Amino acid sequence: MAELVRRQHVDAYVGYHAFGLQESDDADLPVPFPDDFDFDVFLGAHPGRLDITSGGHTHTAAVSVEVWDGPPPEQDLADWDEQAEADFESTSGEVAVWSMHTGRSDGLITLADSGRSWRVRVSCVGRAAAAALSEGEGTGLGVERYLVQFWPAQP
Repeated sequence: MAELVRRQHVDAYVGYHAFGLQESDDADLPVPFPDDFDFDVFLGAHPGRLDITSGGHTHTAAVSVEVWDGPPPEQDLADWDEQAEADFESTSGEVAVWSMHTGRSDGLITLADSGRSWRVRVSCVGRAAAAALSEGEGTGLGVERYLVQFWPAQP
């Protein structure tokens, strides 16, 4: 059974229904955030980058990031509004949160001490509440919550 290696909590400032997780060493990425962002999918993947489409226009989402040593236990889909998986390649072992409004966040998410290939599952709850806030008051904090789980990709 897979073991949890590390857990980290970050805030993601959502702008224009979007935020991203991008390789920290992003100088050589062929498509940097937010170029070619696809708003029609919940989770989009580009080399060194994950794009996440939110239910709300402008708010701060709560993001829990977990790193596992193997595939984590399956999530009950009934507990989540959306869930998707993708492949992710990190050359540095660290990723940053990106926003359409504010650009790169200061904090980093540590996946490993060095680069490697990962599989990632992104789950989200609170999309309707975030959308309702966007229609009404405008912004919210932690109404939309994400669980992002990384584990080493199979060779």
